[in-house]
Amino acid sequence: MNRRIADLRKSYERAELEESASLDEPLAQFDRWMHEAIAAEVPEPNAMTLATVGADGRPSTRVVLIKGYDARGIVWYTNYESRKGRELSVHPVAALQFHWVELERVVRIEGTVTRVSDEESDAYFASRPLDSRIGAWASPQSQVITTRTVLLANAARYAAQFALSPPRPPHWGGFRLQPDAWEFWQGRKSRLHDRLRYRQADGRWRRERLAP
Repeated sequence: MNRRIADLRKSYERAELEESASLDEPLAQFDRWMHEAIAAEVPEPNAMTLATVGADGRPSTRVVLIKGYDARGIVWYTNYESRKGRELSVHPVAALQFHWVELERVVRIEGTVTRVSDEESDAYFASRPLDSRIGAWASPQSQVITTRTVLLANAARYAAQFALSPPRPPHWGGFRLQPDAWEFWQGRKSRLHDRLRYRQADGRWRRERLAP
């Protein structure tokens, strides 16, 4: 074992998470923490790890960007024909994780996943920078390509075809995760971390403390 790696450790002492200071609704608690991460200028506070499961039962993860959240769920956009898109079509469940290192905080979210409406996908796609809209056409996401030249040639071809007005590709759009479980983790000294879990019970959110 690499001793230098094994000896790396940190004492978490920035904050605490008591039930009395947390909110009754997990979405409101998430909103509070998200705004605190933005105010603290955490690098890419909107970045989240998305975990999915394939038809063979093998899990996979990748980092995506949250693009919205409300009572309906958590939204992100991607290529429907990518590995994550294909896996969600087979198993429409997923887990999300935000790790705000500088604040010593983690948020975990689990739930079922559906596609957002075409109208929502169209509206968000139209708001993207032109290069990103062209890129959605140019990249056969998750497929094997010979060299990067393939992407550049595709981008040039679609830029010439669509000019300044590329439409949303039929294989590209949004997903929404409807949470049925949330966990808020706050690092604490001596590895006695705070973990508050919210889960649905009788149509309401029940808040529970988990051992670290």
